[in-house]
Amino acid sequence: MSTLTRAEAADLFRRPADRHICVGNGQVAVRSVGTGPDVLFVHGWPVSGATFRGLLPHLSPHLRCHVVDLVGAGDSRFGPDSRFGIGDHAAAVRQVVDAMNFGDVAVVGHDSGGLIARHALAGDPRVRSWGLIDTEQPQGPSLRFRSFLAIRVVPRFENLLAYLVNKPRIRRNKLVLGDCFTDRDLLDGEFAEFFLRPLRHDAARRRAAGDFGRQFDLGAFGALTELHHRIAVPVHLAHGERDAFFPLSWTRQMVTTFSGPVQLDVIARGKLFAHEEFPRECAEALLPTLLANRRAAR
Repeated sequence: MSTLTRAEAADLFRRPADRHICVGNGQVAVRSVGTGPDVLFVHGWPVSGATFRGLLPHLSPHLRCHVVDLVGAGDSRFGPDSRFGIGDHAAAVRQVVDAMNFGDVAVVGHDSGGLIARHALAGDPRVRSWGLIDTEQPQGPSLRFRSFLAIRVVPRFENLLAYLVNKPRIRRNKLVLGDCFTDRDLLDGEFAEFFLRPLRHDAARRRAAGDFGRQFDLGAFGALTELHHRIAVPVHLAHGERDAFFPLSWTRQMVTTFSGPVQLDVIARGKLFAHEEFPRECAEALLPTLLANRRAAR
């Protein structure tokens, strides 16, 4: 079985998506790679499906990986009337699952992608298992999370955000992006290429990122306990040991809120983007749960 290299995985996101799925609010881009049971990957804000590029070489030999770019991100298609709220994205994820004709799929979500995915698919009988990476918790937004979102009250804050994150010395400040990685050099290179420079050069994507932040409903945290009660299939949490946005201690408490079996793997030295910084460790943690067959999942 051929293995996707790290460079080949990154190149997938430099090319047009395999398909676009109309979701009424725009078109979600989908890239599919690998062989095996289906897995849907949902990214957070303000990144795109390219955030999973490091996981694909480790997972695609075992799984058919379907990576989305939500409306407003990556290679998605959208217009001036498109909406970018949690509910809009959750509806889009459900429509993608419908359009892809999944009868049995695992779901991986990172950051707000994990929040969106749970709002979309908690309790859905088509979902056999979950992989959640550094994502929102029922306790609500942490102080660090609130402080990052505080900038959204500034008029056209996306222009300020785009300026800050595209200044290498500034983006390394912990109050900007500096505490997203243990190795701050990872804010440069591909991370800057895929997620930061587009905010500066693409006015439409910059607006979409801004609208998502402005429309972000902090009340979506409060629904998580009830959503978790609906999830009776296996859940695997992979969480960065040093994540400042979603405290590890809160994720340890979150384990008890699901109805089914739950495992937690702590990624040593990992922060918010633990899956980008330590992709092998994260993939190895998630793989057994993502491979769970439907009989085991029930």
